[in-house]
Amino acid sequence: MKIGIDKIGFYAPHLYVDMNNLAKARDVEPAKFTIGIGQEKMAIAPLTQDAVTLAANAAMEILDDADRAAVDFVIFGTETGVDHSKAAGVYVHHLLNLQPHTRTVEVKQACFGATAGIQMAKGHIALNPDSKVLVLASDIARYGLRTGGEATQGAGAVAMIISKDPKILALEEPSSYLTEDVMDFWRPVYSEYAQVDGKLSNEMYLSFFEKIWNAYKQKTGLGIGDFAAICYHLPYTKMGLKALRTIYDQGTETDKDRLLENLEYSKIYNKHVGNIYTGSLYLSFLSLLEHQSNLNAGDRIGLFSYGSGAVGEFFTGLLQPDYQVHLNTKQHQDLLASRKEVSVEEYEQIFEAKLPKDGTDFELDVDADPAKIKLSGVGGHIRHYMNSSQVKV
Repeated sequence: MKIGIDKIGFYAPHLYVDMNNLAKARDVEPAKFTIGIGQEKMAIAPLTQDAVTLAANAAMEILDDADRAAVDFVIFGTETGVDHSKAAGVYVHHLLNLQPHTRTVEVKQACFGATAGIQMAKGHIALNPDSKVLVLASDIARYGLRTGGEATQGAGAVAMIISKDPKILALEEPSSYLTEDVMDFWRPVYSEYAQVDGKLSNEMYLSFFEKIWNAYKQKTGLGIGDFAAICYHLPYTKMGLKALRTIYDQGTETDKDRLLENLEYSKIYNKHVGNIYTGSLYLSFLSLLEHQSNLNAGDRIGLFSYGSGAVGEFFTGLLQPDYQVHLNTKQHQDLLASRKEVSVEEYEQIFEAKLPKDGTDFELDVDADPAKIKLSGVGGHIRHYMNSSQVKV
C-alpha cells in the first residue's frame, strides 16, 4: 500500500519587510542578506496571526468535505505553540470543523516536529487505511531586533494530508535518522527568544547531513544519481547549498547540475517568506514542485530534516502521476504577490507589539488582516479566534 502526501498547501501572513531595507537600517551590506544568506523578503506576523491561525489558514485551502469526514488524526508540529498544556491542533480542529472522533496532538522538537508528525501519520495510515491524517507545520521565527539571527526570521505554515494512494508523493522506506544532545539552539521556558550558537548550529546541520546521508546510502545502496532533487530544511536558503556541496561530487556532472538546478527552484518560496522552522523543509518541497516543470512521475525526491538540539532525518518519496494538477500553484503565487511591504520602522513596531501577559482582556483590530482566520483577542485567559464569517471561537 502506498502512503504519502495527498495534498499540500501553505500560508504566510500578509506583511513583509524587504531584506535590502533591513540591511541598510542595520548598517549591513545588503548582499550579506540577499546573497550571503540568500533571503529577499521576510514575512511578518501581526498580533492577529499566531501558530494556530497560520496553520488553520494553510489547511483551509486544501480541505474538502471528504477530508473533513476522513481525517481522524491531527498532528501539529511547532515550537511556537500558544499554550503550555493545550495542543494548538485542538483549536485548528474546531476552526476547520473536522469530525469529532479525531486524535489531536502537538509535537515539538525544534524544526523536526512536522517530520516526526509525518512518520507518525504513516504508521496510523498503515493500521487504518481508510483514515487521513492532517499534519500541520506552523511557526513564527523570532530572534529579536538587531540580533545576529534577525535576518533569519519569518512566519508561515504548511499543511499536508497524509493518506493511502497519495496524489503527490508516495513515501519510501527506509529512512535514516540521528539524535545527539547539542546546545546549538534552544529556548528556555522563561525566555521569549531562542538562544542560538549560529556557528555551531551550521556545523551540526552539515555534520548531521553527512552522517545521515552515509547511513541512508548504506541502508539502501542508493546514491545521488538516483535522485531528481533533494530538498532541505532551510533556516536560510544558502544552507541548502552548503549541504548539497558536501555530496554533489559523488555523482556525475549531470547529477551535480540537476541537483543544483532543482535546489534553486526549491528555494524560491523560502527566499520570500523566511524561516518558518518546522515548515521550512516542506515549503522548500512545495516550491520545487510549483516551479520546476521538468519533474516526472516516478522521480525520487530526497528530504533532509534537521531540528536543532538535535534530531535529523533523511527520507524519500516518489512523485505520483499527474501530481501537478493537485497543486495550488496560482493561489500560492497570488498569496505572495498580494502581500504588503512595510518599512523597517513599521516592522519594528509590529515586532514589539505583544499580547498582555498578566491575563488582562485584550481586543485586537482584525480589520487590517485579510486572512480568513485570525486571532481576535484574549478574554478570561482564553484566546478567541475569528473565522471569515466573523464568528468567535
